[in-house]
Amino acid sequence: MLEEKGLVADTKNLSISEEHSTTAPSSRVSAEDTKPAYKAPPAGPISTPFPHPLPQNSTPQPTATLTPDQEKKYNDLLSTVSAWTEIPTTSSRWSKKEPITEEERMWLTRECLLRYLRATKWTNSQAATRLLATLTWRREYGLAKFTSDYISPENETGKQVILGFDNDARPCLYLNPSKQNTAKSDRQLHHLVYMLERVIDLMGPGQETTALLINFNDSGSSSSVSVAQGRATLVILQGHYPERLGRALISELPWYITTFFKFISPFIDPVTKSKMKFNEPLIDHVPAEQLWRHYGGKADFEYDHKTYWPALDVLCQQRRTEYRTRWEKAGKKIGEHEEYLRGGAKKCSSGQYTGSDMPEGFTGGGVTTDKVPPV
Repeated sequence: MLEEKGLVADTKNLSISEEHSTTAPSSRVSAEDTKPAYKAPPAGPISTPFPHPLPQNSTPQPTATLTPDQEKKYNDLLSTVSAWTEIPTTSSRWSKKEPITEEERMWLTRECLLRYLRATKWTNSQAATRLLATLTWRREYGLAKFTSDYISPENETGKQVILGFDNDARPCLYLNPSKQNTAKSDRQLHHLVYMLERVIDLMGPGQETTALLINFNDSGSSSSVSVAQGRATLVILQGHYPERLGRALISELPWYITTFFKFISPFIDPVTKSKMKFNEPLIDHVPAEQLWRHYGGKADFEYDHKTYWPALDVLCQQRRTEYRTRWEKAGKKIGEHEEYLRGGAKKCSSGQYTGSDMPEGFTGGGVTTDKVPPV
């Protein structure tokens, strides 16, 4: 698909084009060796996403080793979801069901199941119920229809920007309420969900969470979300993206936003609330080289929708293509390892391949800025 669009690897602005041999490397590769070679962005303003974290900030926080009891609960849940052959098309009680798709089977990774187990305090029945509810929601909400073209008008002013990675290699999603450019509508919430999906696309091997940076500087009360929108957002984030928030950095809150947070605070679960940091120096959480200059960093980024938006789309398409190709190569299994799927040193569930056997760029896809089609 990328080659058909004429989008080839380039180093002009997006700097993700590592050269790779056409033959698979040895599987005896260290975790360090699987990381793409970092290339500094060109001098002057940049207008496309950073594809990788800085080398010194490229290692995610390690996950805890499962106890024998937790491993058993995971295996029990894996057996349950592996038996699913149909998924409801809506959340209504008498909804019709349709066969589970390959995309849905691929979504049910080992780490996905573990996230839902942690979110339900290791209660298998609740985890299974919530997983099925999320698969149903993804169908009913129509995520597959949230295309780059459909969402594009919402982001023409750069009110949401994926840029850089924090100190723990989490991709950063900036929310800029002052850039609000559309009237309140369902598409505004679709926009947030779309950007969360793109942030997930850009997570590196071993990374499961994102960092939200929300700055209310220069935002007026007319650009703030309603309590109803806030609650709807929380339902989606807490219900269908559990364990995905690593950190939320919220700064420069005007009085009416402080009041808004007080209204929705009862609906925020304690774990999510503990990850919210207010008015802390962002430079303490994000390396200066990848922190947007407007937020106190050194990244000379200027949002140009005609350049940024198609570049983000192509970069994410490349990552999704590589992710799916690795999944297919390993046998299209439910419960596959995400670190393998993202090109890390982890072996697939069968033990036959490692992600590093298929390093970034192995599909031949790439990103450039001067060959991206206009929006």
